[in-house]
Amino acid sequence: MPAVERTGGEFVVDATLIGAAFGIAPDRVQGLMRQGAITSRCEAGEGEDAGRWRLTFLHAGRALRLVVD
Repeated sequence: MPAVERTGGEFVVDATLIGAAFGIAPDRVQGLMRQGAITSRCEAGEGEDAGRWRLTFLHAGRALRLVVD
C-alpha cells in the first residue's frame, strides 16, 4: 500500500508513516486516533493550489503535515 491513498473523497494514510513521525508504534496509531490523542485535518487547496490537499496530524504538541496532489 502506498503511504497515502485517496479513495473517493477520503484519504487513507499508512499508520507506519504517522507512527514514524510521532515516534510511536504503527499498531498504536488507530487506537490513539479513536481516543482523540491523534487528531487530523484535511484542507483542499484553492486558486494556485487547486487539486492539492494538506493533511495535518497532531499529537503531543507535534504536527505531521503532508501535501498531496
